[in-house]
Amino acid sequence: MHVLTTRQAWRDLMGSWRRDGDRIGLCPTMGALHAGHLRLVSEARASCDRVAVTIFVNPTQFTASSDLTAYPRPLETDLALLRDVGVDAVFVPDVNEIYPNFPDPAEISVVAGALGERFEGRDRPGHFAGVATVVAILLNLTQAHAVFFGEKDFQQLAIVTATVRDLAIATQIIGVPIVREPDGLAMSSRNARLSPQGRLDALVISQALRDAQQAASAGADVDRVRGVMHERLASCDAFELAYAELVDPQSLVPLCSNVVQGYYRALVAGVIEGVRLLDNAEVSFPTL
Repeated sequence: MHVLTTRQAWRDLMGSWRRDGDRIGLCPTMGALHAGHLRLVSEARASCDRVAVTIFVNPTQFTASSDLTAYPRPLETDLALLRDVGVDAVFVPDVNEIYPNFPDPAEISVVAGALGERFEGRDRPGHFAGVATVVAILLNLTQAHAVFFGEKDFQQLAIVTATVRDLAIATQIIGVPIVREPDGLAMSSRNARLSPQGRLDALVISQALRDAQQAASAGADVDRVRGVMHERLASCDAFELAYAELVDPQSLVPLCSNVVQGYYRALVAGVIEGVRLLDNAEVSFPTL
């Protein structure tokens, strides 16, 4: 497995693979890898000749310096995991390889637009500009045929999809379903920061999403489905609600009462023990 740290070495390796006619699959990560990340690698391996992974804790998407400092960086453990699952190359750049003028702001960056102004973007100003910019940089350096993102960060997936579309980047975006713990908790690097009790309290999120799915399938209208989510989340005193909403899966615009039948997305975010947790699920309205 190649482990590279400079943008030029990464470009050179990716270029050699493309000249050989290999299909390249890219899995961008910030490290602290878990089974959800390895699912991305597995999906990439299934459809690509070469699998490339990036490990970069992107400072421009953190709104609080304390969160950036606290982010786990178990690099050697991550590399061992990736080696075991047969990744071909890993890019582990220093911040100045991505942002040459750092800590000064980049002269040019990607604006996330309306998609980046609601939900996570409302509560974390500038977050999605950082996400969209670093993804554009990594895709430009790699020129992968396909890039794999987990659906757990659903708003991020929507913004990355729009970035690739609007900037005419020739990379296919592939969303990979959420990987969950046996009890239903969505896998996340942040889960390790929860106490045993906090870990139990966090189950209220996936329970609220299941309640929403069941209510919609049983014929409840949009307002009622939204209500059952809020009722379940309010039942946990330790959970501080950020939002719980039903949205159009492309625009992320909240649903009004008179939507047509079809498939939509329930998004939930909140804080437990100072840890911000995200989850989502597809919700189907068979009749409205």
